[in-house]
Amino acid sequence: MSPNFSYSPCLDIPGLISPFSTTIHFHHCSFFFGHNCPGVTAMHRVGSAGNNTNSNRPRKEKRLTYVLNDTADTKHCAGINCLAVLKSSALDGCDYLFTGSRDGTLKRWALGENAATCSATFESHVDWVNDTVIAGDSTLVSCSSDTTLKTWNCLSEGTCTRTFRQHSDYVTCLAAAEKNTNVVASGGLGGEVFVWDIEAAVTPVSKSSDVVEDDCSNSMNGSANLLPISSPRTISSSNSIRTHATQCHGYVPIAVKGHKESVYALAMNDSGSLLVSGGTEKVVRVWDPRTGSSDSMIRLWDLGQQRCVHSYAVHTDSVWALASTPTFSHVYSGGRDLSLYLTDLTTRESLLLCTKEQPILRLALHDDSIWVATTDSSVCRWPAEGRTPQNVFQRGGSFLAGNLSFSRARVSLEGSTPAPVYKEPIFTIPGTPAIVQHEILNNRRHLLTKDAAGSVKLWEITRGVVIEDYGQVSFDEKKEQLFEMVSIPAWFTADSRLGCLSVHLDTPQCFTAEMYSVDLNITGKPEDDKVNLARETLKGLLIHCLAKRRQRHGSQASANGDVVSGKDMAARSSARSRIEVDGNAENDSLVYSPFEFSTVSPPSIITEGSQGGPWRKKITELDATEDEKDFPSWVLDCVLNNRLPPRENTKCSFYLHPCEGSAVQILTQGKLSAPRILRMHKVVNYVIEKLVLDKQIDSLNTDGTYAAGLGGQLQHSAGGEGSLRSGLKPWQKLRPSIEILCNNQASQSYVLSPEMSLATVRAYIWKRPEDLVLNYRMIQGK
Repeated sequence: MSPNFSYSPCLDIPGLISPFSTTIHFHHCSFFFGHNCPGVTAMHRVGSAGNNTNSNRPRKEKRLTYVLNDTADTKHCAGINCLAVLKSSALDGCDYLFTGSRDGTLKRWALGENAATCSATFESHVDWVNDTVIAGDSTLVSCSSDTTLKTWNCLSEGTCTRTFRQHSDYVTCLAAAEKNTNVVASGGLGGEVFVWDIEAAVTPVSKSSDVVEDDCSNSMNGSANLLPISSPRTISSSNSIRTHATQCHGYVPIAVKGHKESVYALAMNDSGSLLVSGGTEKVVRVWDPRTGSSDSMIRLWDLGQQRCVHSYAVHTDSVWALASTPTFSHVYSGGRDLSLYLTDLTTRESLLLCTKEQPILRLALHDDSIWVATTDSSVCRWPAEGRTPQNVFQRGGSFLAGNLSFSRARVSLEGSTPAPVYKEPIFTIPGTPAIVQHEILNNRRHLLTKDAAGSVKLWEITRGVVIEDYGQVSFDEKKEQLFEMVSIPAWFTADSRLGCLSVHLDTPQCFTAEMYSVDLNITGKPEDDKVNLARETLKGLLIHCLAKRRQRHGSQASANGDVVSGKDMAARSSARSRIEVDGNAENDSLVYSPFEFSTVSPPSIITEGSQGGPWRKKITELDATEDEKDFPSWVLDCVLNNRLPPRENTKCSFYLHPCEGSAVQILTQGKLSAPRILRMHKVVNYVIEKLVLDKQIDSLNTDGTYAAGLGGQLQHSAGGEGSLRSGLKPWQKLRPSIEILCNNQASQSYVLSPEMSLATVRAYIWKRPEDLVLNYRMIQGK
């Protein structure tokens, strides 16, 4: 079934230099554009959250990521990619500014007189937020590098109402029709452009309680929902816009076909009857809805004549943001040259309003001021005289915009750049400096970071907190100072793509690291009690969810005294989520202090389960309804059932011989095996026991390793179950003094510290692929 209208392609306007613009403004039959693809070279690719339907490769286990922040949830911590202003309504009489950031969140700011207050954080995207528009009176639409579009109620507390996964790659840009409030277009790196009827898209197809919030199915049937707009004027006879085959809750957007490469720019006229798109193909496609250039030029186009009627050489580098006055008489422009200009489109006069310390990514006019977003995490409001921009030129200092971009570049090189009109903004909404450098320390619990302001901090990732702020010091020198000669398996990875720390856990690698309880300052445990770092970290992350789950099921069980039949009981039991908690298991309710995460600045979880796609939510906002549809099965097995996946051998094989020339007896010729975290003082105890008792071990395995058992069981004492028993043994009264060495050569022998582990000795002292060889001797003079 075909739609009752079509966008007809395609007026191709050729000859552009990398047309990446996302800001195109229309007035009657004219529009202008500038390069607005900030961070094209910096855009990062992450594991695809898109369609893997046609992949023949076995699917890798889904990972769990937690995102850390050391400040209250009222500041962005990465560059601001998009801005949108919502004017006051009769509901609350307050103007709002919406900001979308590379930290993956959007924020709503209530605007007052020279002030702005963060009134909500919209958190659901799992990657950069690239663009946002307001559709109608109260719907916020956002797009992201996570390949999704999301809709939100502008005045809500930040709850995502719908997620659409139509795009196959990063979604880079949005455009909205101001007068036809239902129409929004989206474009992305997959070359796809979709036109959405937002009202129809967000309306559930049924009131069934089991309809999930997100997700488009991949079915190939169903009819299109039709956009309530009049049929646009046809520009050419061919028709490359068709109904897309993928449905979202029964809704099918209109697919605009024609782009062969990435789309970075979209614009739409007020009625939604004209769409323009631009990308990397050096053409602007006009879909009767419009796009841009990276040659530092601003160009004004006449759609009727299908040609550029004016070019304005204002900037000395790529133009990344444009905003026009309501009458289309003046244009504000900003970009890579850190400058904000105001240009009179008629007289060609141009004026430098201000300069920034970072490239300008987005502009938004607001009455007589303009919001400026940059690659910094702060947003500034500058004077703009939006209603009477011509008044600004009375201050003087203007110049005539030329026709050729190199002329402006030459002027800049000659040092005759004009002085800015404004020195300081009206006010600034501050952000948190983004993390630009990080290093995981050897103890695998601490991580050193440096932010954009030069501040160096030490994080404890098992609690998600900063434990030391060193200020502006040398990162490399501090890293050297914090070096520890310890070897612990790499159980997590980390990155700072979102401007903050993201810690990634993948199974089974994440379960390879263990520490003794005593080293974590956990009291009340045996000396050899071991803690699996990933398992305890997962418990700490999910403790709020599990507590709510226990409370919810406890209240349901005691809500009434009705007798439930065995059949009903079985049905309820089978329907229960796998995230049920065994209240009799100590480890389900206990979280050790080294794994207690902050509730003031709680981390956010990013993961996915058996249905839908990746999602993001603060750990304190998990509502106990999450189950295997939302979480990877290995996470639930760990926190609920105390089950860990099969792991690589955690043992270390080694030989133990007397030092050359030593008079001490040979204890064994066989190979020993013990956990990698075994300390040297345990090896010393083993040697002493063997020497004093002076007897053979009768529990030797066929492969030469020692089985668990008292007397000679090094493996037992290493494993945490069999440290020296309380009470004084007879041999302890005759205890000799022994030291352990590695590399049994006079010039290279190294006396090992009692606190060193087998893994540390192997990594830093032995440094060979062969089995480790340790040597023991009596301490001289004792």
